Amino acid sequence: FNGTPLRLEPMVAFLPGLLTSMGLIMAIGAQNAFVIRQALTRKYVLVIVIICAVADASLILLGIAGLGAAIEGLPWLMEILRWFGVAYLTWFGINSLRSAFKGESLDAAMGESKTLKQVVISLLGFTFLNPHFYLDTVILLGSIGNSFGEDKWVFAAGAALGSCIWFFSIGFGARAASR
Repeated sequence: FNGTPLRLEPMVAFLPGLLTSMGLIMAIGAQNAFVIRQALTRKYVLVIVIICAVADASLILLGIAGLGAAIEGLPWLMEILRWFGVAYLTWFGINSLRSAFKGESLDAAMGESKTLKQVVISLLGFTFLNPHFYLDTVILLGSIGNSFGEDKWVFAAGAALGSCIWFFSIGFGARAASR
C-alpha cells in the first residue's frame, strides 16, 4: 500500500446489488423453468445462459441510468404495464394450476428437439414478454441502485453479477443433473 486508505464504500453498494438481484431472480417463473428444461436436454446451454444474463444486465443498467424513473413519470404507461402484468401473471398462474392438477411436471424429454433458432425465440419471448422482468430489473433494481448515489454503478455491477451467477448455476447445474 502507498499510504492511501482503502475505500470500502463501494462494497457497501456491491453486496446489496448482488444479494437483491439473486433474491429477486430465484423465483421459478416461466424463464427459469425454460432454462432448466432446456439445460436438462444438454443443448444450447451456454447460449441460453448468456442471453439471460445479458438481458438482465442490460435492463439493470437501463434502470440505473434512469429509465425506471422516466417510466414512473408516465402514469398512463405505468397503468398499461400494470394491467399487462396482471393479464400475463393471471394467464401464467392459471396454466400452472392446470399443470399441477393434471399431475404434469417439468419433463426435458417432452416434445421434439428444437433448433437453436426456435430455442432462442422462445427464450426471448419468456424473457421480454414478461412484465415482471421489467418491474424487477428496471423499476425495482433501478430505484434501489439509485439510492446508492455515486456508487449506483457498483450496485449495478453486483446486481448483474448476481444474475450471471444465477443463470450459469441453474443452466449448468441442470445440465449436470441430467446425467
